[in-house]
Amino acid sequence: MLFTGENLLTTLVLAAMVLLPCLEIVLRKFFRTGVPASVPIVQHLVLILGMLGGAIAAREGRLLSMATLTTWLKGRWQSGARLVANSVGGAISALLALSSWPVIKFSRQQGSELAYGIPVWVVQLALVIGFSAVALRLIWHAGGSWRGRVGSLVLAGALVAVGVWQPVDPEQLRLPALILLLVATLLGAPVFTTIGGAAIILFAALGEPTASVPLKLNELTTSATLPAIPLFTLAGYFLAEGGAATRLVRVFQTMFGQFRGGPAVVTVVVCAFFTSFTGASGVTILALGGLLMPVLVAAGYSERTALGLLTAAGSLGLLFPPCLPPILYSIVASSSTDAQVSMEQMFQGGLVPGVLLMGMTAFWGIRQAPKELKGARPFSAREAGAALWGAKWELLIPVVALTALFGGFATPVEAAAITALYAFFVEVVIYRDLHLFRDVPRVITECGLLVGGVLLILGVALGFTYFLIDTQVPDLAVEWVTAHISSKLLFLLAVNLLLIVVGCLMDIFSAIVVVVPLLVPLGLAYDINMVHLGIIFLANLELGYLTPPVGMNLFLSSYRFQKPIPEVVRASFPMLIVLFVGVLLITYVPLLTTALPNWLAK
Repeated sequence: MLFTGENLLTTLVLAAMVLLPCLEIVLRKFFRTGVPASVPIVQHLVLILGMLGGAIAAREGRLLSMATLTTWLKGRWQSGARLVANSVGGAISALLALSSWPVIKFSRQQGSELAYGIPVWVVQLALVIGFSAVALRLIWHAGGSWRGRVGSLVLAGALVAVGVWQPVDPEQLRLPALILLLVATLLGAPVFTTIGGAAIILFAALGEPTASVPLKLNELTTSATLPAIPLFTLAGYFLAEGGAATRLVRVFQTMFGQFRGGPAVVTVVVCAFFTSFTGASGVTILALGGLLMPVLVAAGYSERTALGLLTAAGSLGLLFPPCLPPILYSIVASSSTDAQVSMEQMFQGGLVPGVLLMGMTAFWGIRQAPKELKGARPFSAREAGAALWGAKWELLIPVVALTALFGGFATPVEAAAITALYAFFVEVVIYRDLHLFRDVPRVITECGLLVGGVLLILGVALGFTYFLIDTQVPDLAVEWVTAHISSKLLFLLAVNLLLIVVGCLMDIFSAIVVVVPLLVPLGLAYDINMVHLGIIFLANLELGYLTPPVGMNLFLSSYRFQKPIPEVVRASFPMLIVLFVGVLLITYVPLLTTALPNWLAK
């Protein structure tokens, strides 16, 4: 009953986030009015969605972690590792819930209202409820028996007691606490508890209130542009769960499949299309791998070559609108520093570099193609026309998204809502691939799970970033780097190497929130264009998806195609080199990034 209620509430929240901005556009256009307080309502619904989705992700055991050690452990060792990881994660979640109370208390004292007489603090209760639910579910999953769960509860309770009553000077506890947190991370603790736990420990060691962490989560989730992220993600989920993949593969297969390397071009284009909507979340490899692998193998590609191509293509659309990382980069870069980078500028700057990376990947795929294409059918205008006609509504989705985003009649959030509503209409009403009452709630809940897990990471990462700024780490970094690196070209090379490492060790969303406030002041010190720096940043993180030992695409391909990690690494290594050359071109030829935004600005 509880699980059904959570799923239903998630569905209602996301549905309201889609419908309110769309209704706002209609009323503004035809009646010159709007829905009272629709903007703050949608912003605060993101907070509720984030905590709901995080609780559901914890319920399903799908909170993102960086653990690789547990894959080598068996039996009691694996059970012990899970006990420690979940106990520490549960303790950190409980401390975040306790740290949220001062935020709620302050809002209650201020007496501020959201709309229609609803106090803001009532919505902020989602922080306490959400973190508490995550804590309890982590402890529940710590063991397969009551003995293990009780042991986890005792251990987590002891850690919370130490954090609350502080029997020892917090400064003396800082190093042991950070070591324990590192061990728990290696054993499988969720990423958000790693970053949030580090922020809590460091704030406590300085004698500062730990409420800064949930406060930053509240500020992030209620920001003006952030609702675009879950809405564009929802559009991507409708496409991935419907029949869009099959129809789009058919379109590009009929157009390019008869040429040498045509299947590789099909793979690159379709993967980039899906990633631009799913936000490089892994949905692309999981949704398209089963469709595209047989196409490549049937065309004569070796299984190893096909595996490497699919692994690399899984994040190719990361620079294209309406992908989530450029949106998040513009939010973080503009809010944490004096640099102003708009979402529109980021998408304009990423268009040519994105096409470059696609072209280089496709070229490699063409070079690897067999000289005689197996099973290829001659081009048929009739068949191509039928495929285009069959997928016409899905092929229009980028047009709808870009027109709404850059047309001037809708805000970014409204553009995202229009795109999500259009994707819903296409997959549910026109093609009927998704049943309204059976499939749509499941798809929306799955989207909410992903968004909630990501927003938890983003929120606590912003709290950690606040600690770095509060302790003047960016200023010290600028001072040290400018004193030791005088060449702008050498600085850019150092940035590339650093970001590749960051990209393979951190998920892209937390990397943006943690690293961008440190990187942007350095870019300003070297007089680097902020859009160019942003595209360099994202292109390197895209490369990080392929970088061993823990590049995300390597694990996703291993899971999807049931191949050992070393085999996936060997298969994708040539693509790693190809894309690295592309990243260097993007880095040292700024016109690739800046020419289009500058031309459009005129």
